[in-house]
Amino acid sequence: MTILVTGATGTVGRHVTEQLARRGVPVRALTRNPGRARTILPDGVEIVAGDLMRPDTLREAVKDAEAMFLIVSSDEPQADLDTDPQVVRLAADAGVKRVVVLVGFEEGRVEEAVRESGMEWTLLKPVEFMANVLADWGPSIREEGVVRELNGDAPSARVHEGDIAAVAVEALTGDGHHGKSYLLTGPEVLTRREAVQAVAAGIGKEIRFIELTEDEARQRWREQGYDEESIEFFVQMAFQTPEVGRTVLPTVEQVLGRPARTLAEWAAEHKALLL
Repeated sequence: MTILVTGATGTVGRHVTEQLARRGVPVRALTRNPGRARTILPDGVEIVAGDLMRPDTLREAVKDAEAMFLIVSSDEPQADLDTDPQVVRLAADAGVKRVVVLVGFEEGRVEEAVRESGMEWTLLKPVEFMANVLADWGPSIREEGVVRELNGDAPSARVHEGDIAAVAVEALTGDGHHGKSYLLTGPEVLTRREAVQAVAAGIGKEIRFIELTEDEARQRWREQGYDEESIEFFVQMAFQTPEVGRTVLPTVEQVLGRPARTLAEWAAEHKALLL
């Protein structure tokens, strides 16, 4: 059974690809950058070029695939992606029987197309990725042993991207997941201060937390190139975290039969990237 993984070099897609390959499942990895993919994906993975915003480029990718992991947007830096819902119809017409979709909290045109496709489908809706620590805090942890953030009391039930991928793999290869919409969280709610200490414990390095004022945070985001609309969203998330993002759910354990991994465990796994 060949499984097509889109976004195969992304934060979650890479884990999906690796976990399927370890199971011995034939994997076809879709990417807009085959050269980069060959340097980071496991040997034996079939790599194909294609663009989810241009469905016609996917005709070879979906051929003979029985299942597909589909992303609707990209978590990779500077990767502009808004998946065309016609991709779903193309996959269904090619004979793909099952699709697992990584989505946000608000469903859009792709999710609607999936529900109407006739394929077996599962939606995955994760909260904040633990992997964001690398992008948001990694440089200052490595260089200064410091994290600077707005509102240290902001809570989050961060989820390990590998656990998201493991749920995806179960839904791609197992039964009983059709029609399910899985909200995925980690096993604990941590404030930003607590999250910094969890990372410190995981890597065995002292990390100081420095709380920014709102004006300082806004200025930093402007210097990083964010527009004012994005900055307003960041401020809102810091002071008004949605309940869905700060509520622990047992979904990961229910699907996988094991607890979701903690932030300290994630940090220990990524120690080399944080020291």
